[in-house]
Amino acid sequence: MKASNNLWREQPIESPFPELIREIEIYETEIELRKQGKLDEKLFAETRLRRGAYGQRYDNGQRWDGKETQTLLYPSSATELTKGTNTVWDAPGMQRIKVPFGGMNPEQLEVMAELAEEYSDGIAHVTTRQDFQLHFIHVDDTPALMRRLAAVGITTREACGNSVRNVTACPFSGVCSTESFDVTPYAKGLAYFLLGHPDVQDFGRKFKVAFSGCKDESCGLVNMHDMGVIAVKKIDAERAVEKRGFELYVGGGLGTVPHQAKLFEAFLPEEELLPTAQAISRVFARLGEKKNRNRARIKFLVAQLGIEEFKRLVLEERATLEPDPRWTAYLAEIHELDEKPLHPAQPLADTLQTASFQHWYKTNIFRQKQEGYVTATITLPLGDITADQLRAVADISRRFTNGTIRTTVDQNIVLRWISAADLPEVYVALEAIGLGQPGAGTIVDITSCPGTDTCKLGISASRGLAGELRQRLAEKSHAMDEAVQNLHIKVSGCFNSCGQHHVADLGFYGVSRHSGNLTVPHFQVVLGGEWTHNAGSYGLAMGAVPAKRIPEVVERLTGRYVSEREKNESFKAFIQRIGKVQVKSMLDDLTKIPSHDEDPTLYTDWGDNREFTIGDIGVGECAGEVVSHAEFGLAAAERQVFEAQVFLDEHQFQQAGETAYASMYQAARTLVEEQFFNVPINPDRIAEEFRTRFYDTKLFWDEYAGGKFGHYYLRAHEKAKEPYTPEEAHRRVEEAQLVIEAAHSCYRKLLATKSLPRQLSGI
Repeated sequence: MKASNNLWREQPIESPFPELIREIEIYETEIELRKQGKLDEKLFAETRLRRGAYGQRYDNGQRWDGKETQTLLYPSSATELTKGTNTVWDAPGMQRIKVPFGGMNPEQLEVMAELAEEYSDGIAHVTTRQDFQLHFIHVDDTPALMRRLAAVGITTREACGNSVRNVTACPFSGVCSTESFDVTPYAKGLAYFLLGHPDVQDFGRKFKVAFSGCKDESCGLVNMHDMGVIAVKKIDAERAVEKRGFELYVGGGLGTVPHQAKLFEAFLPEEELLPTAQAISRVFARLGEKKNRNRARIKFLVAQLGIEEFKRLVLEERATLEPDPRWTAYLAEIHELDEKPLHPAQPLADTLQTASFQHWYKTNIFRQKQEGYVTATITLPLGDITADQLRAVADISRRFTNGTIRTTVDQNIVLRWISAADLPEVYVALEAIGLGQPGAGTIVDITSCPGTDTCKLGISASRGLAGELRQRLAEKSHAMDEAVQNLHIKVSGCFNSCGQHHVADLGFYGVSRHSGNLTVPHFQVVLGGEWTHNAGSYGLAMGAVPAKRIPEVVERLTGRYVSEREKNESFKAFIQRIGKVQVKSMLDDLTKIPSHDEDPTLYTDWGDNREFTIGDIGVGECAGEVVSHAEFGLAAAERQVFEAQVFLDEHQFQQAGETAYASMYQAARTLVEEQFFNVPINPDRIAEEFRTRFYDTKLFWDEYAGGKFGHYYLRAHEKAKEPYTPEEAHRRVEEAQLVIEAAHSCYRKLLATKSLPRQLSGI
C-alpha cells in the first residue's frame, strides 16, 4: 500500500510511528476482511508480508501422516477450507521485527521478552540482518504485538515483502579504531527516510542496504548488498576542511547466484546520501523486473544495463527530484546519537581473572578506540535467546552501560561502552544466565538460517547441522590451531543463501539426492568465500555430501589446512593453491551413498529421525545395482560443472563458461530423454523440448524454486555462442550447479508421480 505524500511528509525522520499506528489499524481491518472472505488471499499475503508477518513450516513441512503441508492464512471460502487434505487452516507463523543498524535499549529488550513469552514459544531469534524474529505467532495477535513494539520505538513495517528491508550497519560503528567515522546516524537517517516512502512501494523484489565504517573488515558486508555504503573522508582543498562522504556500491546480492556489488561513486558527499538513495529507488521501481520475480532484484538490472548506464539514469533521476528538507535535516543533529559511558574508564585487574574468563575475554571482547572501554559480544548459539535471558541482558546493560546494545549479522548481541574494570562482573552475570560462552567470531560461532525447522523453502536441516558442528568444535576448541579457530562456517537450508554460505570459509547449503526409492538429505560444500573486506569474494559449490557426513568434511579440510598451509596463508588462498581437483579427491569417498541396510543413519537429517521416502518404485533384477539412465546423465552433468570450476581457477574463463553451459545442457538433455527417448540430439531441439515438457508445464518449477533454475539453462542456451567475461563465467558456473540440483529434484518428482514412460535400465 502506498503512503500518501502528505501523511508521509508530516512525520519527522526520527519518529515515523504515528502514521504506522494508523497502518496497524488498517492491517487489523484487513485481517477481519480476510476472515470474512472479502479480501483475496494473494493481496492479503502481500499486505501482511509488508508488516513482517510470514507463514511458516511445521514438523519439517510434513503432517503426522507424512504428507506435505501448506500454510493458508484465512481461506476466502468454504471451498478453500476443504480443498485437499494437505491444507493447514489458520496456522501460526513468524513475525519479523526491524531493528535499524541493530540498535536496541533495555526497554526494547524487555518488550521483546514479553512478546516472546506471551505470543511465541518463549524464544526470540536474532537474524543475519540484525532483525528479531518470533515464531509460532498467530496472525490475530500481530496487531497487538505491533502496537506494543511501536510504543517503544520499534516497527515491523516493511520487514518482509517487496520493500526496503532492515538497514544494517557495523555493530562496532562509533567505537572502532579503523573506521573513517561513525555511520550509525546515517544508517538510522536512511532507514527512517525510506520507511514508508512513496518511492519504495513499487519494487519487484526486496532491497537491502548495509553501512560500514571501513573497507577491510567484515562487519558491514557491503559487497553482498543491493546498496552498500562505506564511510570515507577527503580534504576539501578550497576550504581546507575535512569532508565526510561515502563510497557507494550497488547491485550486490547473494541468493541463488551471487553478484558482487559495483562501485557507483568513489566519494558521495554526505548530503547526497538520502537523495541518491531515493533516485536509485525510483530507477529500480521503474525499470526493475516485475513479472519474473526470479530476476527482479536490482543486481539483475545493474548487470543488464551496465554500471555506467545505470549511474547515468540515477543521476538523471536525481536532477528531477523535488527538494526535500529531510535530505539534510538529520545532519544538524548527527551527534545526538553519540554514546556515552555509564562508568569511568578503569583498567582490568589481573587478580580477578579466571581461566574461563580469560578464554571468553580472548574471543568476545573488542577494545574500543576510546581508552579503557570495551565492547562485549554475547554469543547466541543459532541466534536464539530466551525471554528470561533478554530481561537479564537488559538488567546487565543498565548496570554497566547506558543501555548501548546492538544485534549483529553474526546473530549475536553486543554491549558497548563497558569499563574494562567491570568485565569480570559482566562475565559472572552472563554466566549465571547461560550466556557466557566464548568463541564469538570464531569457527564455533556458526551462522545458520532456520532451514527445515520453520522455513517453507528449507531442504535440509541447517540449524541441526550448525548445532552439531558447534558442539563438536567447542569440545576441542582449547586444543584447536589458531588458524582454524579464526575460520567462519555458515549454513543455509537451501540455495537461497540466507545463512550467507557464499562468503564463508566453509559454507554449506541444503540439497538432496536420490538413492533407490529413498531421498538422502545432503549439503553442498562451498569453498573459497571471503568474509573480510566486506564480503570480498564468493565461494563455489564443490559437491554434495550426505548431511550426516558434513562434520567429517569439516575435520578433513581443517586438518589438511593445519598440516599443509604456508606461513600466514588464509584458508581461501590455501584452497586456491591446492586446487579443486585435490579438494574433490579428499571428499570423493564421502559423496558415495551406501544402501539403507548398510547405513540407515544417512537417510535421516540432523535432529529428525524420520526417513525421507518418495514412494515405492519397482526394483529390477540384475547382478549389479539398478542404475537409471538419468542417474548416469546427471552424474555426467556434475562432472562437467566441476571441470568448469577447474577452468575458472585456471582463469580460462571462456572454457569455464562453455563447460558450465555444457553441464546444463547435459542435465536438460537427460530429463528430455527420459520422456522422449528418440529425441534428436541437437542443442536447439533439446532446449525446445525442455521448455515444452518441463519449463512451460512447470514440472521443473515448483520444487525449491526450480522454475528460476530452468530459466538459467534457457538463457544460457540463447547466449551459448557469446564470449565470457570473468564475472559472467563465474555466474554461469553458479547457475549450472543450481540447474543440476533442480534436475535431480525434477527427476525424483517424475519417479514419485510415475510419469516416466521409460523403464529404469540396469547395467
